[in-house]
Amino acid sequence: MRVISGKYGGRKFYPPNNIPTRPTTDFAKTGLFNILNNQIDFVDVKFLDLFAGTGSISYEFASRGCAQIIAVDQDMNCSNFIKKMILDWDIKGMQMVRSDVFQFINHCRESFDLIFAGPPYKLQHIRDIPDIIFEKKLLNPEGWFILETSPEHEFSKHPHFFHHRNYGGTHFHFFK
Repeated sequence: MRVISGKYGGRKFYPPNNIPTRPTTDFAKTGLFNILNNQIDFVDVKFLDLFAGTGSISYEFASRGCAQIIAVDQDMNCSNFIKKMILDWDIKGMQMVRSDVFQFINHCRESFDLIFAGPPYKLQHIRDIPDIIFEKKLLNPEGWFILETSPEHEFSKHPHFFHHRNYGGTHFHFFK
């Protein structure tokens, strides 16, 4: 795996085989960040990465100069790998929280400029995630929430939905 662009652009990282994730493809990450690069100044962004997995999306935000990053995942192997990456790459402003994502959201008292959720595609409550994000007021007033799903999920009728992009089997749904 690799970071696409920015300070860490081109750097490769090698998650251990015991991480139970489906990392976002380079093709999909490139498409996502082409959209974001035209809309967002990353420097002062406070970013939350839910279901962080390998941390791939967080490293992209860190590479682009994101001010504060919180990565959340309940898996011990994912958590340990991300903590190791933070130390190895000396990523300032990034922290790893090992927690069930829904418990984290319930107890979180912060708000963020950007929230990304890349849950397991078969997660039972995937349809509830946008509602929970907005009910808990986790987004700053101009903030964006991006949900990565498989093709069978549809959110265009959600009141906060504003954009959708498809990159093969990866779909990004944008909310604000």
